[in-house]
Amino acid sequence: MNVAFLFLANHDQFFIAGILLLFGLMEVFGGLLKSTKRSKGDFIQEVLSFSILSVLIKPSIVLVVAFVGNKFYPALGQFLSQWNFFLVLVVYLFIDDLVQYWYHRFAHEYAFLWKLHRPHHAATEMGLLVSYRNAVLYYLLMPNIWWIALVAFLGGGAPVAIGLILKQLVIIGSHSTTKWDRILYKFPFLSPLTYAIEHIFVTPAFHFAHHGKSKADEVSDPNGNFGNMFTIWDQLFGSAVFTRKYPTDFGLQKEVDDQWYEHMFYPFVNSKDAKSDIAKGAKKERSTKNGPITLNLEVGNYLWCSCGFSQNQPFCDGSHHGTKFKPKLLKVEKARPYYLCNCKQSKTGAICDGSHKLITN
Repeated sequence: MNVAFLFLANHDQFFIAGILLLFGLMEVFGGLLKSTKRSKGDFIQEVLSFSILSVLIKPSIVLVVAFVGNKFYPALGQFLSQWNFFLVLVVYLFIDDLVQYWYHRFAHEYAFLWKLHRPHHAATEMGLLVSYRNAVLYYLLMPNIWWIALVAFLGGGAPVAIGLILKQLVIIGSHSTTKWDRILYKFPFLSPLTYAIEHIFVTPAFHFAHHGKSKADEVSDPNGNFGNMFTIWDQLFGSAVFTRKYPTDFGLQKEVDDQWYEHMFYPFVNSKDAKSDIAKGAKKERSTKNGPITLNLEVGNYLWCSCGFSQNQPFCDGSHHGTKFKPKLLKVEKARPYYLCNCKQSKTGAICDGSHKLITN
């Protein structure tokens, strides 16, 4: 293996720290700290979450896998050491990102995982520290960390180390307010390069859209763009949205008043706010009715609730998170009365098509 790659592999933690420092300095000099909306609790949660992940969770999982592997499967300990370095690197990265795509997507479609991932989307602004803002249990269950440990045990430690450097460069860069991809969108002659980059790697514009508060702005899509390092999985599985724009409003549609430690340590600590998704015994209840709602709508964009859980019927309030339902965008181009579906059975989305008449119970 090339000496340069060996050096990188043996000092990967320093290079990752350097990536954090680089983007951190750019954010500081870019004015983020002066204009930040972050509370003291936000900073505590983000720094503590990163520290627990880096110092406790990852090393512990690596040690557990190494112990079990050496005890029961010692012959496999150097299985990958005879493989081509770059082949192991590519296989590791692609499997890692594919698994992460589905874990991330499931975290938006299944209630329990959503509650563990919810702190990540509760952030009301972007920034490199948001990259590590999840509940502790979310990381313990994250299959990617176990995959890292497995490949390392099999003798692929050096490719994993290089892969982690590349992966963190993309992840931190896609969360950072530096928006490094802006220059690509300014110059038309860069269009072929821009197309190639954004259709392979996750860019800030691509990932910022995932963190946007509401699809009504026609830039955000919290129910899409799940890719971690590569955008190819979103394209393959129909969840990719390319706008080359950045949302201006981030966070959850439903305002949260949870403490940072409630976010971090759910389900072992519950929210004291009875209306919170992470309160003890919290459950969603449908609030649909068998018949349309007539509303006078002004020109603009509206999000129609398709899940039936919204408490602001017939419009979305973000209650679909943790389900497979997605709100539908309703673009009103003329101010007038509209008959909006409230039974959630309409085949035409937000506009009532009479499907409620077929409901027998």
